[in-house]
Amino acid sequence: QPGLLATEQQSCLTSRPHLFIESLHELEDQDLDALVADLGSKSNNNACGGTDHQMATSAKTQECEAAAAPLKPANTAEFSAALQMYEQQTKADKIKLALEKLKEAKVRKLIVKVLMGDGSSRTIMVDERQTVREVLEKLFEKTHCDGNIDWSLCETNPELQIERGFEDHEYLVEPLSAWTRHSENKIYFVSRPQKYVMFRDPQLFYMWKKKKACLSGINEQAKQLLVKEHFGGSALIVPDLEGTLYLKEDGKKVWKPRYFVLRASGIYYVPKGKTKCSSDLVCFTRFEKVSIYSTNSYRQKYRAPTDFCFLLKHPCIQKESHYIKFLCCDDEHTLLLWVNSIRIAKYGTVLYQNYQAAVKRASTWQTVHKGKSDH
Repeated sequence: QPGLLATEQQSCLTSRPHLFIESLHELEDQDLDALVADLGSKSNNNACGGTDHQMATSAKTQECEAAAAPLKPANTAEFSAALQMYEQQTKADKIKLALEKLKEAKVRKLIVKVLMGDGSSRTIMVDERQTVREVLEKLFEKTHCDGNIDWSLCETNPELQIERGFEDHEYLVEPLSAWTRHSENKIYFVSRPQKYVMFRDPQLFYMWKKKKACLSGINEQAKQLLVKEHFGGSALIVPDLEGTLYLKEDGKKVWKPRYFVLRASGIYYVPKGKTKCSSDLVCFTRFEKVSIYSTNSYRQKYRAPTDFCFLLKHPCIQKESHYIKFLCCDDEHTLLLWVNSIRIAKYGTVLYQNYQAAVKRASTWQTVHKGKSDH
C-alpha cells in the first residue's frame, strides 16, 4: 500500500514478508535502532525474569555481533570497504532481529509512508501509543519545517473521494488499521489553515447569524473573550448552528433539502410539517461512532447540487455503504461552518487543549530557532 506499508501482525509477516522487509529497509538507521531497542524492552517487560529461549537468543545475537565486528585492516581503502560491508550486514542483522521481535511484540506498530506537499515522502515507524501530535513532532524534526499550528496529517480515500485531517489527540494506528489490504488510501503531511479556525475566528461560529461585515470588524480581545466564554468554562458551548442542507438518498444520486439543527449530541432534522421545537426534532446521527470527511468533485460523482459536500461515517467503512451520511451545502462558507461546528460538538474541550498545545509548541520552536539564528 502506498500510505501504509506494513504492520507487525502475524498475517502480514507470513502473507507479505517481502513487503514488510522492504518497508523496514526504508527506515532510517536511527529509526530502525529505536524500533529494535523498543521491541527489546517490550520483550523484557513481557517476560517474567526471562526464559531459557530468550537468554539463548540474546547470547546468540551477541555472538553474531562479535563475529560481525570487523578488524581494522592496515590499508585505508580496504578498511572503508570492510566498514561498508559491516554496516550493510549490521542493518540486515537489525532487520532480522526486528522481524523476530515484531512477531513477539504485543504493541501494534505500523510503518507509514507519509507524502509531502512537494511530492517527496518520509517513512516512519508509528506504534499504537503515539498520538498524531507526537507523529507531527517526529515529522517536524525530519523535515525542519516551521512548526506552525496548521500542520496536519491528512488521510485521503480515492475510492470515496474524501479526506480528513486527523485530530492531534487521536492515536494514529487506530484509523490506519481500518484500511483494507489493497487500499489506495494515502497519508499527507500538509498545512491546513482551517484546522483551528474556530479559535482564531470564533465569531464565525458563535455569531454566525450576524452579517459578515459586522464579524470582520471584531478585534483580537473580543475574539479571546468569545473563546474563553465558550471553551473556558465548566461546560463546552456548541454553536447553535441550523439551516437547510441537501441530503443524498440511499443508493441514489438524488438530493433532497432538509432543515438540520446541530446539538452537542448529534445532528437532528425537522420532519415535514413539524416545527423546530426540540420535541419535534428527529435524530439524524450521533457523533460517538462517526468521523467527518470533506469530499472532492461530488457534483460530478453523485450529481450533488454543489461541490461543497461532507459526509459522516465510521472510520472502518472504506467503501460505499448505506451507513454513510452524505450532506451538501449551498456554499463554501456554510461548509466551513458545519464541518468545524461538528468537530467542536464531537471533540469538545479536547479540541481546545489540542490548540493550546500546538500554540505552545509553535512558540517554543520560534524561540529555539530565533536563538540559533542570532548565533
